[in-house]
Formats: sequence, structure tokens, C-alpha cells
Amino acid sequence: MDGTVQAWVDGWVVSRGAAPPVPEPWGCTIDVGMYGHVTRHVFGATGDDLDEAAVRKVAGAVTGAGVWLKAFQDPSVVAGWLDDTWWIDPEPGYLMTVPLAPGDAPDPPDGYRLRSWERGGVTRVMVAAPDGSLAARGQITPTGGTAVADQIETAPEHRRKGLGSLVMRTLQITAVRQGARTGVLAGTPAGRGLYEALGWEVVAVLTSAKHCPRT
Repeated sequence: MDGTVQAWVDGWVVSRGAAPPVPEPWGCTIDVGMYGHVTRHVFGATGDDLDEAAVRKVAGAVTGAGVWLKAFQDPSVVAGWLDDTWWIDPEPGYLMTVPLAPGDAPDPPDGYRLRSWERGGVTRVMVAAPDGSLAARGQITPTGGTAVADQIETAPEHRRKGLGSLVMRTLQITAVRQGARTGVLAGTPAGRGLYEALGWEVVAVLTSAKHCPRT
């Protein structure tokens, strides 16, 4: 399995409280245990190294609803390998990395409150708005030399105030203090701009597909 994909899997399962990944010849299987997201099959190769035959074989063996495929190739390519029982997210995700460096956590804007805490190996950060509502949040899971950032969100009414950068920088500095040297995440097109502005680089395109069998 590609090293960055493996690092992402290792951190993601801890971040989400999923079952330990089960190794497969083509990648791994992760039981998540949620309605609409029961299990995910993650392919270990990226780009042109991703094996079409392996994707077709794994997808063809899926019968139940709520099973996901995560394949590191463009959706337009993967779509040609799956039948119409699969919903394919037309927007690609992006597997991204960044070298982590020590530093001081930034201060929140006037009126906002920043808090972070750690439970079960996951550090969470929240930013509360002046009225006490949730303005932004995120979490990061160090697993040795790498740390996986996850569930980074900024409420629509609080965007363009630097809160996303505040959350990310705080998480990254925390991960460095816990021994991580490389950050890893799977970002959306909307988040890609923020991450790139903070020095993150795309290493692979990600397709997400969900099995929706006809009834």
C-alpha cells in the first residue's frame, strides 16, 4: 500500500472510532458501523498504479447498501469501472500532505474563543463565536511520524475571518508537539484552497463511491 494512503488510513480509523483496517491484496477494508456508511474499501495504489481489474472485482462483490469505495484516481476514470448501482461523487477529493513545523498557536479574532482537548489519541479544536455558537472545528490524530487532520469545518456565516487557518495551525502545532513530522488529510475541493495556502500539497486525487442497490 502507498505510504501516504496507509498513513491516512491509520489516522482516519482512530479519528472516526472505526474498526482496525483489515489488510487486503489491493488495500484494506474498514468497518465503520454507521447507517449509510457501513464499510469502506480503500485501494492502496494511486493514479495510474490503481488496478482497474481490482476495482471491478471488489465492486462486483458488494451487494449491500452503504458500502463505500475509496479509490485514488479521478472520478471520470473510476466511473467507467462501476455499474449503475454505484453513486459516484462527481467532485474529486484530494489526498494532501505537509511538512509539520513547531511554532506558537495563533490567537483567535476578538470575541471568538478557542479551545482544544485530547481524548483517545485525537486532539479536537473548536472555535466559539461571540454569541457562543460553533464557528469552526477540526481534529487531528498523530500516529507516530504522521498526523491525520479530519473533519475541518467553518460555519458559513463565519467564513473569511481566518478561522479555518486558525484551526489548522493549532492542530498542526499540537501534532508536532506529539512527535508528528508530516500532516496528511483527504480534502474537498472547497477545502483545497485553504490547505494549499497553508503549504499543503496534493499527492493523489480521490474518488468516493457509495453502493446504492436498486430495490
